[in-house]
Amino acid sequence: MTGVCPNQQIGAMIARGEITASPEVIPAQIQPASLDLRLGTVAYRVRASFLAGEGRTVAERLSEFEMHRIDISEGAVLEKGCVYLVPLMESLALPQGLSAAANAKSSTGRLDLLTRTITDGGTEFDRVPAGYTGPLYAEICPRSFSVLVRPGMRLNQIRFREGQAVLSDTDLSALHAESPLVDGPAVIQDGLGFSVDLRLPDTDLVGYRAKPHTGVIDLDRIGEYDPQEYWEEVRTTDGRIILDPGAFYILVSREAVHIPPMYAAEMAPYLAMVGEFRVHYAGFFDPGFGHAAAGGEGSRGVLEVRCHEAPFVLEHGQVVGRLVYERMSEMPTQLYGAGIASNYQGQGLKLSKHFKAVT
Repeated sequence: MTGVCPNQQIGAMIARGEITASPEVIPAQIQPASLDLRLGTVAYRVRASFLAGEGRTVAERLSEFEMHRIDISEGAVLEKGCVYLVPLMESLALPQGLSAAANAKSSTGRLDLLTRTITDGGTEFDRVPAGYTGPLYAEICPRSFSVLVRPGMRLNQIRFREGQAVLSDTDLSALHAESPLVDGPAVIQDGLGFSVDLRLPDTDLVGYRAKPHTGVIDLDRIGEYDPQEYWEEVRTTDGRIILDPGAFYILVSREAVHIPPMYAAEMAPYLAMVGEFRVHYAGFFDPGFGHAAAGGEGSRGVLEVRCHEAPFVLEHGQVVGRLVYERMSEMPTQLYGAGIASNYQGQGLKLSKHFKAVT
């Protein structure tokens, strides 16, 4: 059946041995349209990011790039600016016709923690070809903050699909007419465009910028860190900010986004010609995100923005990214925010769950 696999199909894949893990997958890993992946017990510090390449295994290439290995069984710090490779607890034995894509989880992206999945024989990050059999690895590069990790932590997630499920612009327009996908005019071109909000109501606070010299963040500590120790507030009264090269920002979309239950979405970069910046690390939007029946009433998309080569003026309402919608192969039996531990349903401008709420 063509489409993205919902939670119940992921459970069936586990039962059939198409997804295996040691220790076994736990129910909390299974999301409405994806499976959380868990870190194993060792991290390899490597000289540089790499892909295995066609016909080669990650283990073979690791011997070329490994600098030293770290036992993370009791917890270990992955340092800012370094690149690590961590074998994951999960492995795959996909049937022909079933492929997968991976992405960082929301809290991972909001910490500027570049986390990508690689496979044996892989020629792309975060893409698993149909019929792949073999292990999975996470490449982790902390960009703004050093982090403390332990085995079992879930930094990235994987989504399974059969066939081509992406909605055309015509189909997307029809879906928006039937069930509004944003709370304003829809900009539809190669997906649903979304823009940055630099005029938030009743405040001149529009975002946060990561401080350059901070302490370690323990990824198991939720709601415990003082935002002022890690972030500078970004304020504007004229609806524009200047992005500094190399700096990392948390901003928010102007649109409140809605993902209907029979669809999933992935955030994709906008055209490079609009500016020298990257707009996302965590890109999966689950069925039910912003959906009224799941407690959403429309949810803003948090934008993880890194500026590249030159200072860049970002203005209110500027289109910075797009959402690519896909059909689910069948209705999920659980939705984002509906009775599961969804941290960002109904969100606005919001830091990751590791920080105390900003008052």
